[in-house]
Amino acid sequence: MWPKLEESLKRYQELERQMMDPAVIGDGPQYTKVVKEHGALTKSVKPYVDYKHIAQEIEGMKAAIGKEADEEMRQYIEEELKVLESKQQALKSKIEDMLLVDPAEDYDSIIMEIRAGTGGDEAALFAGDLFNMYRKYAEDQGWKIEILDFNGTDLGGFKEISFSVTGDGVYRHFRYESGGHRVQRVPKTETQGRIHTSAATVAVLPEPSEIQIEIKPEDVRIDTFTSGGPGGQHQNKTQSGVRLTHLPTGTVAESRSERSQHKNKDICWRMLRTRIYEALAEKERAKRAAERRNLIGSGDRSERIRTYNFPQNRVTDHRINLNLYQLDSILAGNMNELLRALMEYDKKQQLEQLTSGQGKVA
Repeated sequence: MWPKLEESLKRYQELERQMMDPAVIGDGPQYTKVVKEHGALTKSVKPYVDYKHIAQEIEGMKAAIGKEADEEMRQYIEEELKVLESKQQALKSKIEDMLLVDPAEDYDSIIMEIRAGTGGDEAALFAGDLFNMYRKYAEDQGWKIEILDFNGTDLGGFKEISFSVTGDGVYRHFRYESGGHRVQRVPKTETQGRIHTSAATVAVLPEPSEIQIEIKPEDVRIDTFTSGGPGGQHQNKTQSGVRLTHLPTGTVAESRSERSQHKNKDICWRMLRTRIYEALAEKERAKRAAERRNLIGSGDRSERIRTYNFPQNRVTDHRINLNLYQLDSILAGNMNELLRALMEYDKKQQLEQLTSGQGKVA
């Protein structure tokens, strides 16, 4: 049913054999590489093994029902069969969701960046609305949110804000949010009731580990600066702000969210690794562009993906032509219907590619 998973299972079993091989165990770097690949495959292979095991049990029960003469026992087997079929369906859905993301890219930690676009103060307020929407959804899922850096405005919005989200499945849920978001509403400062259009961009960046992306300390310039709070208030007079510049690529990361320079430096290193990793991943995505030409979301933040229309209480996702007339609820963090529609659309197209033997899941 899933040729890709069958291949993964064979590879998983081969890796288990290698982990028991004295020659591999004695080779430190090789053993580490094998263990890492084995661990990455476990997430997808284990549910697949469970699915195959349940499928065998179901076939056995169906055969037993046909042979069972005792009515009471047959009813008991039928009830057990329903339970197993329910478990099988749940596993099937879980496996299909996992197929949306390569096991090596199934990150449990991401960094999201929101930047105000055209629209001045109204765009900054909209960026704040987007941040609160993601924050509330993440909290409902039991995920951890950490603000890494922000540049606020006097009205309570954000010119830009960077934050991390950590928890099981965060990348699978938020990976479609990258792109341009547009809002249509009457600003608080508008005296004649005219509807204005403003914009903000969202970037969703998988957060790699230090093992996945190594940066040489000598390639990084460290600068410190005085940081301040939103709109220039609550000024911090110490040099707690930190800016890291990766000299070979020109990549920059800075943080002023903490009063401690040490904490801000740690945050900057996380952001720098993530941005360099994203640049490398972007090259790989470009190579796979043809394979994903029919799939939603290129990850390009210049692509307009969604409109939030306040007068109509409507959210429109332009990639899948979806209209939901519950904007107030969605901005309050109730994103399940919206995210599920995107996941189901992508799942359908990717499964069509898998079953037809075309391409690979990106």
